[in-house]
Amino acid sequence: MSQPKVLIIIGDATETLDTMYPYYRLIEAGFQPVVAAPEKRLYQMVMHEIKPGWTITKEWEGYTLQADVAFSEIDPDDYLGILFSGGRAPEYIRYDEDLVRVTKHFFEHNKPIASVCHGVEIPAYADCVRGRRMATVGKCKFDLEVCGGTFVDEPCVIDGNLVSGRTFHDNGHYIGPWIELLEKARQPVDV
Repeated sequence: MSQPKVLIIIGDATETLDTMYPYYRLIEAGFQPVVAAPEKRLYQMVMHEIKPGWTITKEWEGYTLQADVAFSEIDPDDYLGILFSGGRAPEYIRYDEDLVRVTKHFFEHNKPIASVCHGVEIPAYADCVRGRRMATVGKCKFDLEVCGGTFVDEPCVIDGNLVSGRTFHDNGHYIGPWIELLEKARQPVDV
């Protein structure tokens, strides 16, 4: 039996821990993570942290990650769920028409969705956060609220099929509930 596939949305400057923690948790839970990006190629991830005495985020190069599929090649019906990873990538990739198409599909079909940190910029741009409660990094509060969402400063916010965390520091809080939604979604429907 094949494993249900779950999309992980990335681009250059995607945050390493926002991406790799859920990637491996999906494998542990019996799902196939599929890395999706603007093109099918190798992407440079980054690490973000606010250093003591700093008021802004410092960035270092992280690992690289190969995209399995380009946004234009995605048939969203083939996927059980989606994760919008953070870092600076969402700021740039959110304008991709195919990513907007895919994003809308997951919201319209009530499939399990996770978002962390700057990941909110993608569903916000796609007009999918209106009336939704979400956690995100504080500096993206405006992006969420100007698009009609409600910012919640908690490590895990569950709003129906949407599970969100503020930063990678919340990975241990929001990824588990999202995987539970994926597990429920993969169960056969009783007839």
